[in-house]
Amino acid sequence: MRIVVDRDRCEGLGMCEAMAHEFFELDDAEVMHVLDESPGEAHRAQLSAAVQSCPVLALSLQG
Repeated sequence: MRIVVDRDRCEGLGMCEAMAHEFFELDDAEVMHVLDESPGEAHRAQLSAAVQSCPVLALSLQG
């Protein structure tokens, strides 16, 4: 599984970080960083919830 970010859509709102802080982090400039782009399947449910929480649909999971 791979976390994919559409940088043109991401507004740095932080919903993903709130749902899965071990995978997403906003810096001081409100730029979101993916901490682990290829997490294991054990985290799929948590990451799916984080992806779905994005109000601008900037995140997706592949694989």
